[in-house]
Amino acid sequence: MFPGGVAPRARLVALGMSHSMISRLCRPSGPWRRLIPGVVLLSNGTPTRSELNLAALAHAGEGAMLTGIAAARLHGLRRLPADNRVHVLLPHSRRVATRGFAVIERTIYPPDPAVIDGVPVAPLARALIDAAHRMERLDDIRAMIAEAVQRGLCEPADLRKELEQGTTIGSALPRRVISEMERGIRSAAEAWAVPVVRRAKLPAPQWNVEIRDANGKSLGITDAYWEEVALALEVDSLDWHLNPEGYERTMRKHTAMAAAGILVVHILPKQLRNDPLGVIRALRAAYQQAAGRPPPPVHARPWRRAA
Repeated sequence: MFPGGVAPRARLVALGMSHSMISRLCRPSGPWRRLIPGVVLLSNGTPTRSELNLAALAHAGEGAMLTGIAAARLHGLRRLPADNRVHVLLPHSRRVATRGFAVIERTIYPPDPAVIDGVPVAPLARALIDAAHRMERLDDIRAMIAEAVQRGLCEPADLRKELEQGTTIGSALPRRVISEMERGIRSAAEAWAVPVVRRAKLPAPQWNVEIRDANGKSLGITDAYWEEVALALEVDSLDWHLNPEGYERTMRKHTAMAAAGILVVHILPKQLRNDPLGVIRALRAAYQQAAGRPPPPVHARPWRRAA
């Protein structure tokens, strides 16, 4: 009758319980717990994330769906900022106020929800844009959106559509991140690399291109590539790969590129932050070295994730 043990007070009253009885059962020593006004947890333990989601939806009522960080989490994203609030999307015609952890956002463009674990959830692109509008740290937005794009869970075009359709309030940072994604920059670490590479005053590289050898065999995707001298830049960090197997594949890729005659510069994300001048010196030296030899028989093309 009450999925997840979360009950609207009005439904308990409709079943014959008095308000005073419900309040008594929700006392600190009682078996129940009031989560937000009008919503009761039918146990007295610390509410789980799932129970908080259900409580927020129960508070919002008909037509509600999760969006923002709560929805992105259910879509399977992991690189998300810590946020115990539950962001709920509601048709504009409904009049429901934010209460406690339940953040209510009314919209004239409600999407068709997906159902994940029995819960109505906004499509991922919409959830990410709704989340980004309320976030203040650029790198948090980059990490969140980059994971979704890297894993093929949504495309920059989907994010752009949601951004342009929504409010302009809080849109500057997600707009910047989406523009980076559209240029082929697919992680926060790569975004950090862009201004450092620009300061090196080298010809502009291509970002996220696939390298193939003379026989057309793919050698892998590189973060930045100067095709005129066959120089590749790789931002290496286990943290930016989703699992150890992915990191091993990246190491094999580096080996294959080097064997094909591509000069590969490896840097760590922390070098971009802590020692940008050192990275610039390394890039300039590598470019000069690469330019002093005949280019190998390889070619690059923009990378597009397979559908």
